[in-house]
Amino acid sequence: MAIENTAIQNKLVETFGDNVFNFQVEKDIFSFEINADKNTAIILFLKNNEDLRFHFLTDLCGIHYPDNDDDHQFAVVYHLHNWYDNKRIKIKAFLNDTPKIKTISNIFLSSNWMERETWDFYGIDFTGHSQLKRILNMDEMISHPMRKEFPMEDSGRTDKDDRFFGRTSINS
Repeated sequence: MAIENTAIQNKLVETFGDNVFNFQVEKDIFSFEINADKNTAIILFLKNNEDLRFHFLTDLCGIHYPDNDDDHQFAVVYHLHNWYDNKRIKIKAFLNDTPKIKTISNIFLSSNWMERETWDFYGIDFTGHSQLKRILNMDEMISHPMRKEFPMEDSGRTDKDDRFFGRTSINS
Protein backbone atom coordinates (compact mmCIF):
# COMPACT_ATOMS: atom_id res chain seq x y z
CA MET A 1 0.00 0.00 0.00
CA ALA A 2 1.40 3.41 -1.00
CA ILE A 3 2.49 5.71 1.75
CA GLU A 4 0.30 8.79 2.19
CA ASN A 5 1.48 12.37 2.60
CA THR A 6 -0.23 12.62 5.99
CA ALA A 7 1.67 9.56 7.25
CA ILE A 8 4.98 11.13 6.20
CA GLN A 9 4.03 14.44 7.80
CA ASN A 10 2.86 12.81 11.04
CA LYS A 11 6.07 10.77 11.43
CA LEU A 12 8.23 13.82 10.77
CA VAL A 13 6.33 16.14 13.13
CA GLU A 14 6.21 13.44 15.82
CA THR A 15 10.00 12.99 15.61
CA PHE A 16 11.26 16.50 14.78
CA GLY A 17 8.49 18.87 15.91
CA ASP A 18 8.94 22.46 14.73
CA ASN A 19 12.05 21.59 12.71
CA VAL A 20 9.80 20.43 9.85
CA PHE A 21 7.10 22.76 8.55
CA ASN A 22 5.28 24.28 5.56
CA PHE A 23 3.95 20.96 4.28
CA GLN A 24 2.28 21.19 0.87
CA VAL A 25 1.86 19.43 -2.45
CA GLU A 26 3.59 21.14 -5.36
CA LYS A 27 3.05 19.67 -8.82
CA ASP A 28 2.10 16.29 -7.33
CA ILE A 29 5.22 16.16 -5.14
CA PHE A 30 4.90 16.29 -1.37
CA SER A 31 7.13 19.17 -0.21
CA PHE A 32 8.18 20.64 3.09
CA GLU A 33 10.83 22.83 4.68
CA ILE A 34 13.31 21.97 7.41
CA ASN A 35 15.61 23.87 9.72
CA ALA A 36 19.01 23.64 8.05
CA ASP A 37 20.83 22.54 11.20
CA LYS A 38 18.69 19.36 11.32
CA ASN A 39 19.20 18.29 7.68
CA THR A 40 21.31 15.19 8.37
CA ALA A 41 19.05 13.88 11.14
CA ILE A 42 15.89 14.36 9.08
CA ILE A 43 17.31 12.85 5.89
CA LEU A 44 18.78 9.91 7.80
CA PHE A 45 15.38 9.35 9.43
CA LEU A 46 13.62 9.44 6.05
CA LYS A 47 16.09 6.91 4.67
CA ASN A 48 16.20 4.49 7.60
CA ASN A 49 12.61 4.51 8.85
CA GLU A 50 11.08 1.13 7.99
CA ASP A 51 7.80 2.73 6.88
CA LEU A 52 9.21 5.67 4.91
CA ARG A 53 12.18 4.06 3.08
CA PHE A 54 13.37 7.06 1.04
CA HIS A 55 16.51 5.22 -0.07
CA PHE A 56 17.29 7.18 -3.23
CA LEU A 57 18.56 10.76 -3.54
CA THR A 58 17.30 11.91 -6.93
CA ASP A 59 18.75 15.40 -6.79
CA LEU A 60 20.36 18.01 -4.60
CA CYS A 61 20.64 21.60 -5.79
CA GLY A 62 20.97 25.19 -4.65
CA ILE A 63 18.85 28.28 -5.18
CA HIS A 64 19.74 31.95 -4.69
CA TYR A 65 16.99 34.35 -3.59
CA PRO A 66 18.74 37.75 -3.55
CA ASP A 67 15.54 39.67 -2.72
CA ASN A 68 14.78 37.62 0.42
CA ASP A 69 15.88 38.68 3.87
CA ASP A 70 19.37 37.67 5.01
CA ASP A 71 18.20 34.44 6.67
CA HIS A 72 16.60 33.18 3.44
CA GLN A 73 19.14 34.24 0.80
CA PHE A 74 19.95 30.67 -0.26
CA ALA A 75 18.27 27.29 -0.18
CA VAL A 76 19.37 23.71 -0.61
CA VAL A 77 16.73 21.45 -2.13
CA TYR A 78 16.76 17.67 -1.75
CA HIS A 79 14.61 15.33 -3.86
CA LEU A 80 14.19 11.85 -2.37
CA HIS A 81 12.45 8.81 -3.82
CA ASN A 82 10.88 5.77 -2.18
CA TRP A 83 11.03 3.11 -4.90
CA TYR A 84 8.92 0.62 -2.96
CA ASP A 85 5.86 2.90 -3.00
CA ASN A 86 7.01 5.08 -5.93
CA LYS A 87 6.75 8.16 -3.71
CA ARG A 88 8.79 11.31 -4.22
CA ILE A 89 9.36 14.17 -1.78
CA LYS A 90 11.06 17.54 -1.93
CA ILE A 91 12.83 19.05 1.07
CA LYS A 92 13.97 22.67 1.21
CA ALA A 93 16.38 24.14 3.76
CA PHE A 94 16.89 27.92 3.76
CA LEU A 95 20.32 29.37 4.55
CA ASN A 96 21.61 32.85 5.36
CA ASP A 97 23.80 35.09 3.21
CA THR A 98 26.93 33.10 4.20
CA PRO A 99 25.45 29.71 3.27
CA LYS A 100 26.61 26.68 5.20
CA ILE A 101 24.94 23.30 5.80
CA LYS A 102 26.13 19.84 6.88
CA THR A 103 27.02 17.36 4.16
CA ILE A 104 24.87 14.32 3.53
CA SER A 105 27.61 12.54 1.57
CA ASN A 106 27.95 10.07 4.44
CA ILE A 107 24.23 9.22 4.05
CA PHE A 108 23.98 9.22 0.25
CA LEU A 109 27.29 8.71 -1.56
CA SER A 110 25.77 10.17 -4.74
CA SER A 111 25.47 13.56 -3.03
CA ASN A 112 29.26 13.94 -3.18
CA TRP A 113 29.24 15.34 -6.72
CA MET A 114 25.92 17.13 -6.28
CA GLU A 115 27.26 19.02 -3.28
CA ARG A 116 30.45 19.88 -5.16
CA GLU A 117 28.42 21.23 -8.07
CA THR A 118 26.21 23.26 -5.72
CA TRP A 119 29.27 24.70 -3.99
CA ASP A 120 30.89 25.45 -7.34
CA PHE A 121 27.90 27.34 -8.70
CA TYR A 122 26.35 28.86 -5.54
CA GLY A 123 29.11 28.93 -2.94
CA ILE A 124 27.10 26.87 -0.45
CA ASP A 125 29.57 25.30 1.99
CA PHE A 126 28.78 21.68 2.84
CA THR A 127 30.45 21.26 6.21
CA GLY A 128 32.20 17.92 6.57
CA HIS A 129 32.43 17.23 2.86
CA SER A 130 35.67 15.35 2.18
CA GLN A 131 36.61 17.08 -1.07
CA LEU A 132 34.65 20.29 -1.58
CA LYS A 133 36.34 21.80 -4.61
CA ARG A 134 35.45 23.06 -8.08
CA ILE A 135 33.90 20.47 -10.33
CA LEU A 136 32.96 22.35 -13.51
CA ASN A 137 34.51 25.80 -13.28
CA MET A 138 38.18 26.70 -13.27
CA ASP A 139 39.98 26.37 -9.95
CA GLU A 140 41.16 29.99 -10.26
CA MET A 141 37.60 31.31 -10.32
CA ILE A 142 36.76 33.36 -7.21
CA SER A 143 33.02 33.80 -7.79
CA HIS A 144 30.05 31.48 -8.06
CA PRO A 145 28.29 31.92 -11.44
CA MET A 146 24.73 30.91 -10.49
CA ARG A 147 24.44 33.62 -7.88
CA LYS A 148 22.22 36.43 -9.09
CA GLU A 149 24.93 39.06 -8.57
CA PHE A 150 27.18 37.27 -11.08
CA PRO A 151 27.21 39.26 -14.36
CA MET A 152 25.45 37.64 -17.30
CA GLU A 153 28.39 38.39 -19.56
CA ASP A 154 32.01 39.26 -19.19
CA SER A 155 32.23 42.88 -20.32
CA GLY A 156 35.91 42.43 -21.13
CA ARG A 157 35.38 39.77 -23.76
CA THR A 158 36.93 40.62 -27.10
CA ASP A 159 36.08 37.40 -28.91
CA LYS A 160 32.39 38.27 -29.41
CA ASP A 161 30.89 40.49 -32.06
CA ASP A 162 27.51 41.87 -30.93
CA ARG A 163 26.26 41.91 -34.52
CA PHE A 164 25.97 38.13 -34.36
CA PHE A 165 23.70 38.31 -31.32
CA GLY A 166 21.19 40.86 -32.61
CA ARG A 167 22.56 43.67 -30.45
CA THR A 168 23.21 46.35 -33.02
CA SER A 169 20.87 49.07 -34.04
CA ILE A 170 19.35 49.12 -37.51
CA ASN A 171 21.07 52.44 -38.30
CA SER A 172 24.62 51.19 -37.81
